[in-house]
Amino acid sequence: MLLINTYFLVASRDIIFSSKKQFVQSQASLIAAHLEETFETLSANDEERVTAIVSQLEIAGGTHIVITDGEANVIYDPTDRFHRENFPLHHIKNALEKQNVFYSEFYGGKFSSSAFTPVISQGLPIGAVYFNEEDANQGSLLLEMQTTIRNISLVVAGFSVVFITLVLWSVMRRVNSIIKAVKSVREGEYSYTIDMSGSDELALLGDEFNSLTGRLRETEEVRRRFVADASHELKTPLASIRLLADSILQNKDTPQETVQEFIGDIGMEAERLARTTSKLMALTRLDSQIHDETVRVDMKKAVTATVRMLEPLAERSGMNLQTELTDDCFILATEDAVHHITFNLIENAIKYNQPDGNVLIRLENRGSYVAFTVKDRGVGVPSEDLPHIFDRFYRVDKARSRDAGGSGLGLAIVKDTVQRIGGRVSADRRKNGGMTFTVVFKAAQ
Repeated sequence: MLLINTYFLVASRDIIFSSKKQFVQSQASLIAAHLEETFETLSANDEERVTAIVSQLEIAGGTHIVITDGEANVIYDPTDRFHRENFPLHHIKNALEKQNVFYSEFYGGKFSSSAFTPVISQGLPIGAVYFNEEDANQGSLLLEMQTTIRNISLVVAGFSVVFITLVLWSVMRRVNSIIKAVKSVREGEYSYTIDMSGSDELALLGDEFNSLTGRLRETEEVRRRFVADASHELKTPLASIRLLADSILQNKDTPQETVQEFIGDIGMEAERLARTTSKLMALTRLDSQIHDETVRVDMKKAVTATVRMLEPLAERSGMNLQTELTDDCFILATEDAVHHITFNLIENAIKYNQPDGNVLIRLENRGSYVAFTVKDRGVGVPSEDLPHIFDRFYRVDKARSRDAGGSGLGLAIVKDTVQRIGGRVSADRRKNGGMTFTVVFKAAQ
């Protein structure tokens, strides 16, 4: 609006000034040219002849003309403008020095444009012509334009104020609903959602907020289930230890063989408790987003060390461990991460295999990837349980898992660890029974 009320009016005024300059200068030059053809000198004695020449010229009406001689003495001045106090006499003197002078101004609702031109004879100035025009019509036109633009600006300003008020009210109403939702979620109401219509940034913010609350609900549910399962897993061995200890203390006549058996059972439960605690600590470390510095790990060396560590367990179970390990299998990870992955997968294959079964451990370099595969001939996993085997504390057969010393955390640790180092893990059922676990890492360059 400021641009409309200033630039266009100023530009219009300048255009009128330019046209006025051309007009008054051409009229002053026309008079001077006729005087130059008629006179070699100008003086007060030439007043009648000058008046006759000017009257014969086609001069536009509404003009004021003053003609002087070479000494700035007035020869022609029908409106007596020369003797007024505001007459620019200095411009006459400039014209007598062979300078063309023009100026224009807008005041009192009209344009006043003046031109001063010398009258030259034989290369010398013999007089000067002052030509002035006052145009009230274009002045009133400019004033009307100014009034119209101002009225339009006021209407636009009023409409803008109303429009902006409505927009701000709508935005603030939606922002307040988001603030209310944030406060509700902060107080623990994770089921709170925002119904935000539209497709603007606030609507996108509302969708992201609803997505966030959905994830918070899922996280809270997982946390509650994790706490319940962890408490249950820790409570079971503790209850067994307490029961066995009470049996020993309350029955002082218990045979030594039975006491030794009870003490052995207490040791087994303590080991189970230690294993569960260790795995919980590993999951806690993964959840805490602590990033250890990665190094270039030789997978063949790491898998060989894990197999050597688990061979006694396989021998006790009558298992046969077969390895197919290729060279040049390097990945970016940590030694602990690789140990967690290989140990848990091979240990599970041994624990949940058929008696005198077979476990195949394969390591391959596939160019830009390294694949680690563990296959067993165990009981396998039903199709309905397959999507959940990487969930924490999930067991297909809870009784059998506890007998094998499982806590339902091993595969969860594998999944979280693999994802942490940028790999992926999958589980598939084998046609003739058993499972195939495959972990794919990005090869280190």
